[in-house]
Amino acid sequence: MVQKAKILLVDDRPENLLALEAILSALDQTLVRASSGEEALKALLTDDFAVILLDVQMPGMDGFETAAHIKRRERTRDIPIIFLTAINHGPHHTFRGYAAGAVDYISKPFDPWVLRAKVSVFVELYMKNCQLREQAALLRLQLEGGGGGKAELGEAKEPAGLLAELSARLAAVEEQAEALSKQLDDDSADAAAVATAAHLERKLTGLRRALDALEPGTGNGAASLPSQN
Repeated sequence: MVQKAKILLVDDRPENLLALEAILSALDQTLVRASSGEEALKALLTDDFAVILLDVQMPGMDGFETAAHIKRRERTRDIPIIFLTAINHGPHHTFRGYAAGAVDYISKPFDPWVLRAKVSVFVELYMKNCQLREQAALLRLQLEGGGGGKAELGEAKEPAGLLAELSARLAAVEEQAEALSKQLDDDSADAAAVATAAHLERKLTGLRRALDALEPGTGNGAASLPSQN
């Protein structure tokens, strides 16, 4: 069963959170509410999120300050942030949002279809990264001579069969990543989303090279795996 991605919704107004939930419910992911910047930072201590929808105008710690805290933490600095604001203060205000680490900046009232499409891109990228980490973990077990990978893929498999199954799994992720990249190109998506997809493809290339090095006759099994950062 594929685990659902978590999306963090941050807004001090309950009616806005309810509206966001209604718009994003069609994505069939786990939606987590936070009614303040402090509550959002607390949620980020324990859970991993695919994307954060962050209201700018909040009492106390506003969206800009909350984003600054998120980007300072190593655990959370790479989570995409989409700022939501009901007030258009012009280019300077928008620039401040991007400077705080936002990948997008949307003014209310926003088009529900556009918001859902933008969020879905980051959810897909997050899921592909999760699959990539899973494949890398299995490969590490093989490189280190551990038995955990065999236990997950089947106790009776020989090394050649195990590598073949790992290769097939990786190929499926590669195919999905390629399709996602083409979709981003066709839709003229945000530069941040395109860059994230390109980063994912680079990691997949490194993982494929490591797997190829394990194949009989192609190396000595001493391949190093790509960093998952």
